This record gives sequence, C-alpha cells and structure tokens, in this order.
Amino acid sequence: MSAHSSSDHAAPQAIDLLLQQAIAHHRSGRLLEAGQLYQAILQREPVHPEANHNLAMIAVEAGQPVAGLPYFAAALDADPTRAAYWLHYIDALFQAGQAEDARAVLELARQQGLGGDETDALATRIGLAPTAQAEPDGPHDEGGWARAASHSGEGVPGRQDMDALVTLFAAGRYGEVVAGAQRLAERFPQHVFGWKILGVALKLLGRGQEALEPMRRAARLSPADVESHYNLGVTLQELGRLDEAEASYRQALQIDPLYADAHLNLGVALQRLGRLDEAEASLRQALQVRPDYAEAHGNLGSILREQGRLDEAEASLRQALRARPDDAVYQGNLGKCLQQMGHLEEAAASYRQALQINPDDADIHNDLAVLNQRQGRLEEADAHFQIALHIRPDDARTLANRGNLLRHMGRLPEAEANFRRALERNPEDVDTHVKLGNVLRKLGHASAAETSFRRALDILPDHADAHTGLALALQTLGRLGEAEACYRAISQRWPDNAGVLSNLAQVLLDQGRLNEADECFRQALQTSPDHGALYSNFLYYLTLSASADPQAVSAEHRGFGERFETGLRPHWPAHANTRDPERGLRVGFVSPDFHNHAVASFIEPVLIHLSGYPHLTLHAFYNSFIHDDVTRRLRGHFAHWHPVADLSDAELADAIQADGIDILIDLTGHTASNRLLAFARKPAPVQASWLGYPGTTGLRAVDYYLADRFLLPPGRFDDQFTEKIVRLPANAPFLPHAAAPAVSDLPALQNGHLTFGSFNRPNKLSRAVIAVWSRLLRALPDSRLLLGGMPERGHSDTLLGWFAEEGIVPERLDFHPRSGMEDYLKLYQGVDICLDTFPYNGGTTTHHSLWMGVPTLVIEGDSMPGRVGTAILSRVGLQDFVVEDADAFVARGVHWANHLPRLAELRAGMREHLAQSPLRRPELLAAGLDLALREMWRRWCAGLPADTFEVSLDKLDATMGETKP
Repeated sequence: MSAHSSSDHAAPQAIDLLLQQAIAHHRSGRLLEAGQLYQAILQREPVHPEANHNLAMIAVEAGQPVAGLPYFAAALDADPTRAAYWLHYIDALFQAGQAEDARAVLELARQQGLGGDETDALATRIGLAPTAQAEPDGPHDEGGWARAASHSGEGVPGRQDMDALVTLFAAGRYGEVVAGAQRLAERFPQHVFGWKILGVALKLLGRGQEALEPMRRAARLSPADVESHYNLGVTLQELGRLDEAEASYRQALQIDPLYADAHLNLGVALQRLGRLDEAEASLRQALQVRPDYAEAHGNLGSILREQGRLDEAEASLRQALRARPDDAVYQGNLGKCLQQMGHLEEAAASYRQALQINPDDADIHNDLAVLNQRQGRLEEADAHFQIALHIRPDDARTLANRGNLLRHMGRLPEAEANFRRALERNPEDVDTHVKLGNVLRKLGHASAAETSFRRALDILPDHADAHTGLALALQTLGRLGEAEACYRAISQRWPDNAGVLSNLAQVLLDQGRLNEADECFRQALQTSPDHGALYSNFLYYLTLSASADPQAVSAEHRGFGERFETGLRPHWPAHANTRDPERGLRVGFVSPDFHNHAVASFIEPVLIHLSGYPHLTLHAFYNSFIHDDVTRRLRGHFAHWHPVADLSDAELADAIQADGIDILIDLTGHTASNRLLAFARKPAPVQASWLGYPGTTGLRAVDYYLADRFLLPPGRFDDQFTEKIVRLPANAPFLPHAAAPAVSDLPALQNGHLTFGSFNRPNKLSRAVIAVWSRLLRALPDSRLLLGGMPERGHSDTLLGWFAEEGIVPERLDFHPRSGMEDYLKLYQGVDICLDTFPYNGGTTTHHSLWMGVPTLVIEGDSMPGRVGTAILSRVGLQDFVVEDADAFVARGVHWANHLPRLAELRAGMREHLAQSPLRRPELLAAGLDLALREMWRRWCAGLPADTFEVSLDKLDATMGETKP
C-alpha cells in the first residue's frame, strides 16, 4: 500500500480487452505481440500492475532480466499484496546478477508476511535459509502476500485480521481501516503491518500530521521496507517538511534504487528547496527507470523552465503530454513555457486547450488573462480574470493582476478596488501596495497614496519604487521640502538613478530654485544621456529659465533631435499614402491630455466643429490611463480612438503607419508623457506640433508648428524652430468654464488700493519675477498681492523669504491653495490686475482672468514662451497692458492705479469684448485649421518640402462656405 494514487484517465473496458488479448498472445508464445499490447495498456495507464508484471516476465523469458526490473518494481508499487510479483522480482534480481539485492528484498518480503514452499525454495536458491514454518498455500494464491502470514503466534497478527484490513483498504473505507489498524497496532506493537496501514489510511483521510507517528514506527520496525520510507516522505512533503521528506526518499532509494516514484518526489522536494540541479538529476533518474513517466517529464519541464532552458523545457512538457494528452496542468505549463519563449499565439493555444480539459482551472484563466493583456486583448483578458475570480474569489494574485489590467485600461477606481481586495487577502504584498499607491496618486488621492507607499516601506524599507512613489505623492501634495528630502535620500541609495535626479530637479524647479534645478538636470543627463523623457524635462526647464539665451535654448532643442532622431532617419518609411491632393484625409492627434486638462479645454471647441467635416477622419492616440467625463466627451468627437499608453514608441509609430494617417499632430511638445520619439520615426508623411508646448520639438521629422501672427510674428522667431511656421487666425480658442461666477465690480473702488494677483504655476515664480513684482509693490505701498494655486506647504515659505528680501512684509500677501474651478474663479473677484511671469508667460490663467474681467500686466519676451501673454492681450485689443521691460512694467502698474475708472470700465465690458474676438469663435479656427491641413497635404502630394504660410482672416472669410460641412 502506497500513500499516493494515480488518476485513471483510460476507459476500464478498453484496458480489460487489451489485457485479455495480450495474455492470449503471451500464453501462445507470441511475445512480440503481447509486449506491444502491454505497452499500449501502459501508455493509457502507466501504473497498471498486471501489464507491468507481465511485460517484465516477457523480458525475463527473453533472457533480459535487467530490462524487466523497472516493470517488476512498478507492478509491486501498484499492488504490493501479490506474492507472485515479489517472487518473480526477487528471481529476476538474482538472474540479473544482483544477488545481494535479491536477498535483501526477500528478507523485506518475509517481514511483511511472505512465506510458503515456493518462497522457501527461492530462498534456498539465492542463498538464504528457509523459514521455520511454511504455509501449505503458497505465493500462487491470488489473494496476495498478506494471506501468506497465516500463523498467529505471539507478536504476529493473524491472517484473517490483516486480510480484513486489506479488504477494507481496497474498498476505500479508510475510517474503518484506522479503527481496526489502531487495535491491531496496540495488540502487536512490534509488528509493522498495523502501523503501516494505519499511517497510510490516516494520510488518505487528510490527517497527515496524525499519520506521521505510525509511519515513523513502521519505518523503524521495518528499516528495509522501501514503501514505509516512501510513504513517510510523501506525508512529510505534503506537510511542507521538505528536508525530512528528502531524507526519507533517499532512504527508500538506498533500498530500491529503481523506485521511480521516490526519484520523482525527491526531485519535486529538491525543486521546492531551490536545489534545481539536484532536482533535475533525480527526475532524470526516474526517467531512466521509467522512460514514459509523464509526471517526471512534466516536473522536469517545470525545472528546466525555471532555469531558463526553455527549448529543453518545451521538449519535456511535450513528452509529458504525449503520455497524458488530456492533462490540463501539463498543457498550462507548456503555455507558460511558450509565453516565456515569446511564442504568444502558441502559448494562448496551450492555455485554451488546458481550459477545454479543465474549464474550472483558475490559475490557467489567470495566466491566459495575463497573456491576453500582453497581446493587447484587454477585454478578453478581463473576461478571463473575472472567470478566475468567480472560481476563486479570494485569490490575491488574480485580484492584483486584474487591478494591474484595469489600471492599464484607465479604469482606475475599479483597479483601486481590486488592489484593496488583494491586500485584504495578502496584506504583506509590497508590490500591490505600491501599485495601489500609484493608482491613488493618478486618481488625485495623493494623501491616500502616501499612506500606501509608507505601508510598502514598512514591509520592505529598500523598495525603490515605493520610495519614488512616496516622493511623487509628497510632490503632488505640494510638500516640496519633504519631497526634496525623499528624493535626496533615494539618490544617496541609488546615485545613478537618472529618473530620481530628474524628479528632484522638478521639485527644485517648483520651488523656484532654478540654478540648483539646472545642476540636477545636467547631472541626470550625464548619467543617462539617451533618456528621452529626461532630456524633454531639461528642455522644458530651459524655457522657464530667465538666464537662458533664446538661441541657446533653441540649440539645445535641436540637440535633442540630433541625439534621438539621427539614427532613425535612415529607417523612415516610404509612405504609401495615396498622393491625391483633394481626397479625404486621416488626421491623427497624439496627446496624454484628453481629460480634465488645459489642453483639452482649448482643443475641444475646435474638435466639435472639425469632427463634422466629411472630408476629415479624426483619430485620437491617447497616451494616458485617465478616463474622466472630459475623456468620454472628447472620445465622441473622434471617428477612431486608440489607447496607446502601454505601447513603446516603436509600437506606436507602427500603429500610426498601419492606420494610414496622413497628417499627425502632436499636442504635447516636451511636456510630460510626450511621444516625440514616435514622431521621430516619421510614421505619417506630414507631421505638426500645436498647443501643448511653447517652442520647437527640435525634430526634423515634424514639418510644421501651428501658431498665429500675434504669438509668432512673421519672420521674427522662425530661426528658433526646426519646423516651418503655419499661422492660423488664432492660436487656440478659449472656452470659459460653464459655471464661472459673474464679473464683480472693481475691488479697488471699495478697498481704496489695488490688489494684484497671480495664478501661475509655482515653478514659473522665479526669484527674478518676485524682484520685479516687489518693485511694483514698493511703488504702490498700499497695494496687495494675491497668489493662488499654491502648494499645501513648502513653496510659500520660499516665496515669503524672497519677498522679505525685497522689503515686502507678509501682511501684504495672500496665499491661496489649489482649489476647484469655481472657487478658483471666485478669487478673481478680489483682484484688480493680474501680474504675468517671465520668461514663461501664463496661458490658461490669462484667458481665465480676462473672462473674469481682469487684465494681465505682461512683459513682452524675446522667445515664444515669453510671447504667450502678448499674443492673448493683443488679440483682444489690450496692448496697453503689454510692456517691453521691468521699468515699464512698474510704470504701467502705477499708471493703472491712477486710472481706476478706466480700469473699472474695461472690467465691466470685458466679456462682451471677448465675444467679438476669434478666441471665442472656435468655428473660425476649425475652418482655418482645415485650410492649413489641406495646404500641407497639397505640398506633400506635389513633392514639395514644408514651408511657412498663413491662413489669414481674409482668406478664411472668402472660403468659409466651401470648408463647412
């Protein structure tokens, strides 16, 4: 009796029929035919005792006893109660020249009760004395060896007692076996039988811990009983006591080196102990004994896969499946192997085959879902995750994996829920804490994200991603001093991490410490000169730097193109787009900002009209996982919506080309999450940049930059761009917030003093800007300054210090944190004039201030970032608020303090005045963009290079009827 059993997948009737035919051939002396039929039985049921025994007998009859030994061992392992199996095995060992082994096995069999005349005759032949008492009914009795011990002398159980327990055991009545075996073991404590059958029955009842003691007793009482040691090993292994299990298996193999199951289980135990080389050797030993042993092939395949020897692993797993084609586990493991090899379709086929065999295998559903996700089949992946969780609702691994999928699908609240459920089941899973933190941060729950990252670090203090996530959360919360300290600590641990250095530079930038940020950015670039996103961050910083020369900034942007585009240019595709200048066009827009973001607010009014043009098919390539109400609204304006955040730059370029895009428009420039390295591969014949960034991309692959004559006056800044400038009737429209409060009366008329305001991002508030603003505040001693959009903590202290250095006391300054749109707009009701930053002006804030009746005082810059304010104010006829330098800035502010009635008049009529501007006529800009796209396309069709041109209001008025849908 063994402590393991094998599943019978073959039809019993078919096997019985084969066995009858085989025996008939065998008795007729047709050994070849008989052997083939016995082998056929073993292909279906490898542990079939009679087929193994009879095949072994054919080997002996053929004069090859050594070849028969593995089959005799298999027969005995399957049914050790057959006396004939023992006698024939011992005889074959003797014939094979293994006399010592034959004598040892006979002694073992005698201890188990084997006896009789035939046993004594065999003992005499192999050099052992016969037993003192022999039973008249010998080993040919089909009842088996248990019946051979009929004597009931002192210390030895009687035949009937043992026979009864064996019968109960064979019937699977293990509870009754336990009761009877306990009585037998108490009566005959020095006899192995009661302890052995008791241990096995307890194990089969799932009472492994209780089984240990009787199994140990059996092994001590019968140290040469291979099965007792093996059974003990199986039980120890199932209890996780692998070192002890190893010792038991090795003891069993000392007794019977050809015990295939012991080699197999030893290999499994060694694998779990991480001793893969030894595990492999044990499994190969099992296969030497039993070459068609499916379990050994399957486990060997698992080990080889773990070692990265994938070709060998595949071969072993396929060998296991040849023996067991309907085994779902082997099919699933083959799928894993093929997936690691990159054979994704074959892997998916294996997983699906496994699920056909066992549709309720939650692990395979999980594995197939992960593969589907890798293949971009996200909905199919989610379906399999959901099935896996229906089967096993509390599986932490599947919950975490589904959370990761939902994060990639942009379904962030659902991702959060799955991560939280996974952590309820496995609260020590560091990676899931980190993933939850990242999702919470993207959802805008930075405080909760901080908690998740700190929990991860409590579990694993050296987790790099948790440290970085914590720093990002602190940065988002505006706790810039803490974020800086966190980044510096990370940098000390991982000094060559360019991403950390870049993030530290961003924090320094947000604090207005531009010189330190510059040093940090340059150090990061020295560490990772080929890091595209890092280089873009550096370029964006340069646009904010008051000390950077515009020509030097332009040269740095061109350097980006030379570094990242030069190697790609020889591989630019020969575009197969049909060169028909008047055909319908496929126009693609690439952006991470198709959600509640300033860029979306500018482009949506244009898309509303542009999407109605029948000759344009609009494609969105959305590079973010955020999906909010704005995303859903924008999606309705595109004929095709492509989520691309999980694609590499090369994959994105391939997808754009496959979609046959004619004109591709970048809406990001060198701001966060840009895909300029996809544009550098020139996936579309015509490419342009618009809205997202006040400067050149630096890429020759981008043909045009879209602006207007107020932002980029003709001929004035062309040399700062690698692109050709296309001037539209307006750079972008402005769509005011639907719930914007009413314009208030001029606050100064009630307060008796001017209140200046600024709502620009903190990283635009440099020391130089504060110095100029302070001059104005000193010139108007009763004036005040309101600063909105401030971080929770950190930066305000820096600003207060700078103002104090300029002689401005805190009582003249009002700081307001970030807030919702309605509260933000209400702050303008307390502001008379806004002050703009330089050299990087405000854009969205300047539009909002105008809608709230508040003009902005602007210093005109000598680069595009410094012309944004000028362009907006000039477009609406407010040139009186545009000045050339700091002296004029102070003088103009004092001027308006002395002309409050005029300022109040402007405020009251501002909205009506804006309504007449192209800024409030998105249909005009849509028509202008349509004309510009057509002109770009015509030039490409004619084989002409990109060139500067303008879509003027006059030209637009003449053609508006033609361009409308």
